[in-house]
Amino acid sequence: MKPGTTIRKFKAKDGREVTLRAPRWSDLDDMLFFINSLIKEGAEIAADTKKTKDQEVEWLARLLSSVEMDKKVSVVADVGGRFVGHVEAEPRGGRSRHVGVLGIALLEGYREVGIGTEMMKEAETQARRLGIEIMTLEVYATNERARHVYTKLGYREAGCVPRAVKKDGDYLDVITMTKENII
Repeated sequence: MKPGTTIRKFKAKDGREVTLRAPRWSDLDDMLFFINSLIKEGAEIAADTKKTKDQEVEWLARLLSSVEMDKKVSVVADVGGRFVGHVEAEPRGGRSRHVGVLGIALLEGYREVGIGTEMMKEAETQARRLGIEIMTLEVYATNERARHVYTKLGYREAGCVPRAVKKDGDYLDVITMTKENII
């Protein structure tokens, strides 16, 4: 998919218009703000150290290349010209290339209005082009809201790694969830 390609638009539950699209180079500053905001908030994501602009440039270059070559799905949520969310899905390799790994995050203030749900649905739709039949994701056991959304979308718990994450001195379990037959 070409950078910046608009996929579709919809209205969030709070009335804001949301554009789902492919990422583009001009998202760089917004993406850097996005990841560093999530880290500052203490969001339940794997990253725990603020990123530099150089690190984000390298990450975005790899992402755009993978998306353009149809090796990865990446969907951005844009509200009023502002980058507010990102979801990506990538197939595993070899004999497991029919299994995708999904990751999603939204800025605070844009959650619980249906944007994440629509982003996930779109990522699944786009993942079909890559031959992904089964989607997996990992979620912190303490993130009950996300687990509820994933369950509502058809994901089920497939396993748990106890104490897989250490956050603020506390150990958290990580739950693997899966959804079969996304095709």
